[in-house]
Amino acid sequence: MDYNTDFLVIGSGVAGLSFALKVADHGTVALVTKRDVMESNTAYAQGGIAAVLSSMDSFDLHIKDTLSSGDDLNNRDVVEMVVTHGPQLVRELIDLGVQFSRSDKGEKKSPGTEYDLGREGGHSENRVIHADDMTGRAMETVLVDHVKNHKNIRLYEHHIALDLITYSTRMRSGLVIKQQESYCCGAYILDIKSKKVKTFSSKFTVLATGGAGKVYLYTSNPDVATGDGIAMGYRAGASVANLEFFQFHPTCLYHPEAKNFLISEAVRGEGGILIDAAGSPFMHKYDALKDLACRDVVSRSIDSELKKSGEESVFLDISHKDPTFVRKRFPNLYKQCLSFGFDMTKEPIPVVPAAHYMCGGVATDLNGKTDINNLYAIGETACTGLHGANRLASNSLLEALVYADRAAKNALTELRLFHGKNFSDPPEWDDSGTTDSDEVSLVSHNWDEIRRFMWDYVGVVRSNKRLERAMRRIVNIQQEISDYYWDFKVTSDLIELRNIATVAELIITCAKKRKESRGLHYTIEYPNRDDENWLKDTVLKRTPVV
Repeated sequence: MDYNTDFLVIGSGVAGLSFALKVADHGTVALVTKRDVMESNTAYAQGGIAAVLSSMDSFDLHIKDTLSSGDDLNNRDVVEMVVTHGPQLVRELIDLGVQFSRSDKGEKKSPGTEYDLGREGGHSENRVIHADDMTGRAMETVLVDHVKNHKNIRLYEHHIALDLITYSTRMRSGLVIKQQESYCCGAYILDIKSKKVKTFSSKFTVLATGGAGKVYLYTSNPDVATGDGIAMGYRAGASVANLEFFQFHPTCLYHPEAKNFLISEAVRGEGGILIDAAGSPFMHKYDALKDLACRDVVSRSIDSELKKSGEESVFLDISHKDPTFVRKRFPNLYKQCLSFGFDMTKEPIPVVPAAHYMCGGVATDLNGKTDINNLYAIGETACTGLHGANRLASNSLLEALVYADRAAKNALTELRLFHGKNFSDPPEWDDSGTTDSDEVSLVSHNWDEIRRFMWDYVGVVRSNKRLERAMRRIVNIQQEISDYYWDFKVTSDLIELRNIATVAELIITCAKKRKESRGLHYTIEYPNRDDENWLKDTVLKRTPVV
């Protein structure tokens, strides 16, 4: 046995870091992350955390906005729980040292609070607390500092998880199997630098690996967002749900060198207007909320405008606002846009939609528990029921905080009652008979092909024919990867390719199943909602070999 711990946390975004800190006083924690600890989706989150902090706001309004954005597919119990717990957890972050932006005394937009609260698409009130336009990095920096200084947390950077380690028990009544339960007892982890696969044994395992934006050709996500937790959970037999609902952020900077650079929705929240190449606003043609419509509406509207005009981008214009205000409210955006040759205080910024956030994931209960015992999923990896068919802006960091808290409390309760003391140690990783690979072209070619056909066929607008084409391609690629995977020693690139292929197939399968258009899933053959048949989750589950 290489490593034994009470809690194994896979992922170092706000969800994983928060969970680790909340359980560390009561047990040992191994926190595994495949790059530097600061490299996560959280660190790139610009907007902020949606929470009821103003006297002008209310829980009922936040709940209503979340349900409306989710196109009525949300779990109302989850929405109410997350919204009502949000303010307390924001205050915990403040106590830890996160410095959120405060209101100007001369122009106080947030009655009842000293903090500046922004408004984003789909929100009826100003409720997004932020740290300038780099909220995620401000949170991540503080949480990482606390994690590194906790004696019970051991950090494993440049370690990537291959697969969960599970086993099953069968409950019999006479000769009949009445019930079968699966348990997670750790994971196999590749040390990228030493190229050695290590066996991590744990009482509780937490999937907090973030999203899967790299499944698509154009994305706002960093390179680490390869759907690892979703793929591992599904392969282990955990249920996954609603993977057809992939949110495309409407405004990523359109520039050949601007890789993954997101233009925050807060720009539209502060008065930014979407215009076409001729300088004419167009959102009034698609939604009464105009530029503050929900992201799915805005993304489809931009897609429609581009298809009609043949142009490569539309433009986001906030140059009509006071330049001093723009530079102060968006210091990082202003600096980054300037580096690409755009002065957002003087001219419109070219933007296009890009894959941004996965609303589906590993299915969990109200405590972040999956249907595999001792396995939790939190953050973007999870499908909790909060987002429904479309995420309300800035509800993602809120969800991560609340579910890290719920999962930690539940895991600590179960730790005191832990019934797995006599479980045998998991088997060591066996790579006998494998050789080092010299065919790196297979990885790069398949990676590129998946991302291109997912963008072309499973993007903002879908059709039966496009989905069938995508499915035929992913089935062939999956077979190639499977043959290759078991013949050669694993590498981080091969692990990520395998995970991207798995998640791509799951997205396609969910999209083929849903015969309606709802939220982020829009299909030409079924352009309307169908509440009679499809007011339900799309759930997939693989039965593991036992």
